[in-house]
This record gives sequence, C-alpha cells and structure tokens, in this order.
Amino acid sequence: MKNILVLCTGNSCRSQMAHGYLNYFQDSLANVYSAGIETHGLNPGAVSIMNEDGIDITHHTSNHVDEYEEIAWDYIITVCDHAKENCPFIPAPNAERIHHNFFDPSKVQGTEDVKHAAFLKAREEIKEFCSNFVKEELLN
Repeated sequence: MKNILVLCTGNSCRSQMAHGYLNYFQDSLANVYSAGIETHGLNPGAVSIMNEDGIDITHHTSNHVDEYEEIAWDYIITVCDHAKENCPFIPAPNAERIHHNFFDPSKVQGTEDVKHAAFLKAREEIKEFCSNFVKEELLN
C-alpha cells in the first residue's frame, strides 16, 4: 500500500476534497491522509459540495502535519502555494512531491450562488486532478 499525504494550509477545504476524491477513485491501492500546517476544521462549503457529488467527508478531521511524522510517504501533494512555501520540512526521502495550486473557494465573497459556484469550480478542478493522479500514479 502506498501512503499519500495531501497538504494544505488549514486542512479544511481543498485538501479535504482531494482526500475524498483520492479515496473515491482508488480501490485499496493507497492510504490517503490529509493535513495542514494549521488546523481550521472542516469547511461547511467543502462538505456540502462534496456531498452534492455523492462523497461524504463529514467523518474527516482537520489534522496538523506533525501528527503524521512516523509515516513513510510515497507521495506528498501540496494543494496550495501557501502550504508549499510554508510547510516545515517533511523527511520523506522516497516521496514524490507534487504541487498543484488549486483555486481557493473559501476566499470568495458574495451571494450564496456566487459561493456555490466557487466551490463547484474548485471541486471540479480537484476531481479531475485526483482522477488523473490515480490513473497515472497508482494504476501504473
């Protein structure tokens, strides 16, 4: 089993969505973890938009990257520039480090429709990335 860490700033939104999709697209090929350099709790917008696509992330927790010090990572995926630039060094000599700065829907202001559209945009970007990652990295 491969070990995958999805890392974001607060482990509340983008990393949680990626965690959900990585679990969804692969069948027992990897252990998926998500963490942040801070912990902000689950973002209700992320939970809602994932639920609309049939993926329940309500059981996820917001974890700090230090909680996973003992895990030998195969992949470390940063999903925002802030986490990539500010994350403490993670000793993982065999890990492939992948970075993709996804759109941050939690920063969008406006009506509920505007916010929903922002979360939908981010979800679809993350969904496509995770589907491709599983096909290219785990199924080969």
